[in-house]
Amino acid sequence: MTTLEVRNLVKHFHGTEQSAVNDISFELSSGEILALVGPSGCGKTTTLRIIAGLERPDFGIVCLNDRVVASESIFVPPEQRGVGMVFQDHALFPHLTVSENIAFGLRRQSATQVKQTVGEMLHLVGLLPLAKRYPHALSGGERQRVALARALAPRPVLVLMDEPFSSLDADLRMEMREHVRQILKSMQATVVFVTHDQDEALFMGDRLAVLQKGQLEQIGTPEEIFHESDTRFVAEFMGDSDFLKGRVLQTGIQTEIGLLKQIIDLPVSTEVEIALRADDIDFQRDGSGNSVIIERFFRGAFNLYRLRLDSGQILHAFTDHTRILPVGTRVRAFISAEHPLTIFSE
Repeated sequence: MTTLEVRNLVKHFHGTEQSAVNDISFELSSGEILALVGPSGCGKTTTLRIIAGLERPDFGIVCLNDRVVASESIFVPPEQRGVGMVFQDHALFPHLTVSENIAFGLRRQSATQVKQTVGEMLHLVGLLPLAKRYPHALSGGERQRVALARALAPRPVLVLMDEPFSSLDADLRMEMREHVRQILKSMQATVVFVTHDQDEALFMGDRLAVLQKGQLEQIGTPEEIFHESDTRFVAEFMGDSDFLKGRVLQTGIQTEIGLLKQIIDLPVSTEVEIALRADDIDFQRDGSGNSVIIERFFRGAFNLYRLRLDSGQILHAFTDHTRILPVGTRVRAFISAEHPLTIFSE
């Protein structure tokens, strides 16, 4: 069942030449989490605000459960859309307790129903012992869970989450991702999740929609987005790819670091670019090799090396954390990928 349908959304803001949202379309099935991901200013938050009813589209249609809630002639206000929102700053009411914050959206229910629902939400997010506390007495992660419980309590048609973990430190962000995704899946919630963090999008989304300059570059599963990028931007943004030039041969693609034995449907001698991530490259110490180590970054579980090829091209390579070579070492770099690589024709 399709819960959300967005068709040909367009939104301009006064004084800007570029559309904030430019002809964006997608659908979201019941129980699915869609991560909208892209750099700052790409249109992901504007898209979310249009779906929520906080902005009016200039053109296009938003449907919730086959009901048009936004178009050029129809505009259903936010409070009548059955949508739950979780904001960056949590937006909790400081004068209300945890229980009272969660109960805020349940005013049309009886006292008995409210008490039962609040209890269920507190249990779901693991905050029963903190029911009487006020927001100032909670940690960042606890406030995040209260905000989520408040959004889920009315059983919304759709949950919209705008960079919900951005105010948390790195360790807590990782913990909250796991906890929140588990909660959303246990509730079978339908979710649009906005983030600029690629790792977060890959972890949270059943599907990802990658945006750039107001346009939808690609939509697909995390695996499709990461391994089968449709555009150069997606390959670069979602995986910090380097791009190595090559020339098509009958036996593969010739590059300055060797032959990639991957057959593609392009004429011989066609110039192409190969998207390479750091785990696709390896190297060996070699005094007459094709590159030199110019930097090494220790990342705990692994080392990230920056290599400069003789042509000046920069490539990055992961190695085991115990494999340490000094800057300036001459090496032979080569492609070590055990999967098909994404190729772009020039």
